[in-house]
Amino acid sequence: MCFDLDSSPPIPVISGAAVSHDDLVLEANDGNRFAAFVASPDEPNGIGVVILPDVRGLYRFYEELALRFAERGYTAVAFDYFGRTAGAERRGDDFEYMPHVQQTTVESVQADTAAAVELLRQRGIDRIFTVGFCFGGRQSWLAAASGNALRGAIGFYGRPADATERAGEIDAPILALQAGADQNITAEDNEAFDSALTDAGVEHEVVTYDGAPHSFFDRKQEEFAAASEDAWNRVLAFVDQHA
Repeated sequence: MCFDLDSSPPIPVISGAAVSHDDLVLEANDGNRFAAFVASPDEPNGIGVVILPDVRGLYRFYEELALRFAERGYTAVAFDYFGRTAGAERRGDDFEYMPHVQQTTVESVQADTAAAVELLRQRGIDRIFTVGFCFGGRQSWLAAASGNALRGAIGFYGRPADATERAGEIDAPILALQAGADQNITAEDNEAFDSALTDAGVEHEVVTYDGAPHSFFDRKQEEFAAASEDAWNRVLAFVDQHA
């Protein structure tokens, strides 16, 4: 299960922060046109974040997350996965995403990720991180094995199998924030990822929140507020360390 449509990031809003935001259509190298949401601080700190959503693609949760990053000085872009099959227009809450998820490939998602990274570089941002959730968590780690010259890649409760297999190609530090009660990602999966990164000499940390379910990072999940706060603090510390 991923976030509900009325979920929101469990991150304090910085009241009065000077930020702006835009809906954009980006184009990948293969000609795919896809939707993106960019949030920019009036006083950027030179660090950019590419946000890779869960299986639903781009919707309100990730637009809000981009704003929370921008309030803290980061330029953030969240993008959609389904330009090739659903177009670049905004969609309603009744969008049936799974048929479109099934038509994505690692190559198509990474082509779109590269376009989002390039957008930030065109805006003068060259210290870039990816952060992804669920489906996007796995793709965030794979972005560090796809020639993007990232400063780091962060994933929340991503399935690590592909990234484990490609650990030798990863060229940026990795932060994995995993859910201990995730029914689809086992402790053995996380341990294998940790070991593969160690063997490949990749700087990394794999953190598991005991008892936390998949998609715990949600303001509605009040019983996991401490885990969410810790995870967010780890994200900021990781970016600060590697920027």
